[in-house]
Amino acid sequence: MIELYTSPTPNGYKTSVALEELEIPYNVHAIDLQKGDQKTPEFLKLNPNGRIPVIVDTEVDLTIIESGAQLIYLAEKAGKLLPTDTKGRSLVIQWLMFQMGGIGPMMGQANVFFRYWPEKIQPAIDRYQNEGRRLFEVLDGQLKDHEYLAEDFSIADIANWCWVRTYAWSGINVDGLDNLKRWRGQIAERPGCQKGVTVPVDIIKAMQARLKENNDLVKTGSTIVQK
Repeated sequence: MIELYTSPTPNGYKTSVALEELEIPYNVHAIDLQKGDQKTPEFLKLNPNGRIPVIVDTEVDLTIIESGAQLIYLAEKAGKLLPTDTKGRSLVIQWLMFQMGGIGPMMGQANVFFRYWPEKIQPAIDRYQNEGRRLFEVLDGQLKDHEYLAEDFSIADIANWCWVRTYAWSGINVDGLDNLKRWRGQIAERPGCQKGVTVPVDIIKAMQARLKENNDLVKTGSTIVQK
């Protein structure tokens, strides 16, 4: 059994989506970032870096931190969504690392300066939104002649999609990126992806609901990123 310690963030959703798509049984442990659950001694025993998600495979008594590492482990465990041939495996891992080293960090910083930081530092906002747009254009180019980022639907698509789908929250312009739009919508129709982005809650629906009422979500984000 997989024990999943997670929160409603793109990185958290990467692992819950993978678990759903791979049809691996798991238990959910919701980590409240606002309350600082990720900094408790109990959680730090699982991940000294104090970040979600974390998975524990109780069958082999193995704890894995870092969402990218989790995706590779789970795909190998299930024998799906990661090719075994050298070329296919390399291609999937390349696009997975593209998300880990580019899409995630740039969109994450766009979120910080566009949504959460107390002062509006426009050069920082422009920097991360523009770089996010550039990376989206790279994805769009890859998807021009490919249905998915690699040969078939894979953990690379899961990782990138879980971030790209939140483009509006980062303030990144997606106009004209028709290939990316097609891919984004296609993956959103998959039942496993739909279910995975509701674990432990659907953050986009939560954002919409809270923004209609007040700016509590922005205040919450500001508190978290400054800790």
